[in-house]
Amino acid sequence: MPELTRAVGVPRIAGIGYPVGRPLGQPHDADGQRAVLRATLELLERATGPDHYVELPFEWPETPAQARNASRDVPPSPIAVLLAKQPWLIPRLYSGRIPA
Repeated sequence: MPELTRAVGVPRIAGIGYPVGRPLGQPHDADGQRAVLRATLELLERATGPDHYVELPFEWPETPAQARNASRDVPPSPIAVLLAKQPWLIPRLYSGRIPA
């Protein structure tokens, strides 16, 4: 995902190795979610300019196979489906021009 995001010109990226659909962490883990959000917001203060990429220092507590199996029956969100089919809409999303 970082390569795709960079390719469309996003000015700042906070990368995290969490499963799709869980960018802040596990459900009901308020402390973990706050830590991810705090680190992401700190990126805004530290970013030196365009194309600033930071890989956040958080690790998902399950193996990739466990994470995939946990969300196997959960359908992706409508925005995830749209962006998977039409990734060129990502710059519009970031610029505030939300597709209908």
